[in-house]
Amino acid sequence: MAGALSGKSALVTGAGMGIGRAVALAFAREGVGVLVADVNLAAGEETVGLITQAGGEAVFVRCDVTNKEDVQRMVGTAVSRFGRLDYACNNAGIHTPAPVPFPDLDDATWDSLMNVNLKGVFLCLKEELRQMEKQGAGAIVNVASLAGISVDPMDTIYTASKHGVMGLTKAAAFEYVKKGVRINAVCPAPVNTPMLRSAPMELQNLLISMLPMGRPATSEEVAGAVIYLCSDVASYVTGTGMVMDGGVSLV
Repeated sequence: MAGALSGKSALVTGAGMGIGRAVALAFAREGVGVLVADVNLAAGEETVGLITQAGGEAVFVRCDVTNKEDVQRMVGTAVSRFGRLDYACNNAGIHTPAPVPFPDLDDATWDSLMNVNLKGVFLCLKEELRQMEKQGAGAIVNVASLAGISVDPMDTIYTASKHGVMGLTKAAAFEYVKKGVRINAVCPAPVNTPMLRSAPMELQNLLISMLPMGRPATSEEVAGAVIYLCSDVASYVTGTGMVMDGGVSLV
């Protein structure tokens, strides 16, 4: 395994499945040492196994991104294992289980999504940026969504949380633009992940019907964008949300 990022290190949250696993595998193929973080022990260890079986280097840390101590331990483990932290992909996120009309939204669902999708990114950014500022270099990619710049039909809270991720991305990028750290986001349309496949079929069909390409993105396509944004090829790119919408914005 060797690529343009060879010899560097990265951490990926929510790396047990879906986009996170694809990003972790993509980093490993580039020769990057990967810290795989997930709240799901079995899924995270499976991702590590896939990397090591292919000849890559990876370590698993169980991490609840809403817990400050877990996040601190995650970053600390990456630094102690690899000596530094070059890249981070803040991917961990959740979705409401089914569309709910605005008046029927409940506080518990709001708190749950905001804690994972927004507070989780906030806590991770804080610890990652502390380390990268010490190094004077680094690149971070937050996984937002097309819902971060548009609307996810019938999911107000998810939309609000992902708009928040975009706000954090832009604010942090501006603050660190002269400190050697670049911060960007990816904003994919629906992606063929376990999260999408668990949604009601009616909602899946609605979302896919909105895509001119006629299909959701693959996790590997999103991972490719993350690798690009971390690489030196994107050295002049910061504070952006890379739209990956299958042509939605063309309509």
